[in-house]
Amino acid sequence: MSKIVVNKQSNRIRSNVKLARSLWGNFQPTVLTRLKEFTGKYGFSVAAGDLQLLDGRWYVTHAGLLGLSCRKKCLGIKATLQKALSDPVGNRWVFKAIVYTTPGSKGFVGYGDADPSNTSSLVRGCEMRVAETRAVNRALRKAYGIGLCSVEELGYLTSRPEPAPRNGTQSNHPNGNGSGNGQPRLRDRLCLLIRQHHLDPHLVKRYAADFCGTQEIREASRDLVESFITHLSEWAGRDRAALLCKLNSYSESKEVHS
Repeated sequence: MSKIVVNKQSNRIRSNVKLARSLWGNFQPTVLTRLKEFTGKYGFSVAAGDLQLLDGRWYVTHAGLLGLSCRKKCLGIKATLQKALSDPVGNRWVFKAIVYTTPGSKGFVGYGDADPSNTSSLVRGCEMRVAETRAVNRALRKAYGIGLCSVEELGYLTSRPEPAPRNGTQSNHPNGNGSGNGQPRLRDRLCLLIRQHHLDPHLVKRYAADFCGTQEIREASRDLVESFITHLSEWAGRDRAALLCKLNSYSESKEVHS
């Protein structure tokens, strides 16, 4: 490996580590080691949105996988709807994807499924596209030996129906099961927003607590947290730059008081 290539790789690793820390704060040494490994081996970029850190684990994104396939000069990707396994009435779709990496390659196969029970309410009606994305992601991960799960395949960021509380009342805890009407938990909705708009989860929590008038977000009522999530979603979609400035003010205020 030439000195120029080594220098480029070192610069990329430093850039990824710096940005990752600014987005997600300090993390365990093992998490840092894995980030360096993925950067050096696959050329993933945090700035480009190739990787996401959720609950202390790294996940690759669809964009990251497609970028890798381009760098590896992938010959092609074929995605086919599996009609026998799909149910248009129930909005359930299953796709098979094949990634061809080299001339004469038999291809690497991956399957992906999606329906209203395992997709976010934010993409309701787009289950067919989600299923295709999941299939392509799995095929690409097999083709290039990536052990990371992709963000689009995650189950806990989806809106699975939640059981109603036994006493029939609505939970007021922001991390609770919700109202039992099939809506996603507030914690999952907030995590999804943070991931979609590449927000700093620590700053979002501080802003949420301030918005709800509590010391910590877990002390706020469900209604207040729901109002905050709606507010955050609208602001992120309307003017993300202004939202980032608002969030950064909470980082500065913490430094002043520390």
